[in-house]
Amino acid sequence: MAIFKDKAKTKGVTIFSYAPNDNLAQMIVDAWVDNKFRDHLIERKGDGTATDMAKSVARSSLAARGIYLKSAVVITEEEYDNHHSLNDEDEVVFVLPNDSRVTPRPGQSLLETARLLMAATPNGI
Repeated sequence: MAIFKDKAKTKGVTIFSYAPNDNLAQMIVDAWVDNKFRDHLIERKGDGTATDMAKSVARSSLAARGIYLKSAVVITEEEYDNHHSLNDEDEVVFVLPNDSRVTPRPGQSLLETARLLMAATPNGI
């Protein structure tokens, strides 16, 4: 599995995991519990690339958590598994762990679950 720099899938990109932290874990939880937020983050054009709205929501959500990037996009695990390609050299890609892995219970926090899945999901948010 990889995220590629070009559509021909010949130039791979270094993939790293960012240590789980509360700010990014909360972003995952927010995407799991707020369908509108999640839908904006993973909104795609007809060609499968992130919309301007998706990029803007990703950048502003990350900035609200102290991470300031020129170009950021959030992809699904399925997009990752299908070898997502970058659309520009400055793009930083974050993978949103599938919410199907989570069984929330009323009154319980999903923060620890999000931290765990950040570490377990390739390049997870």
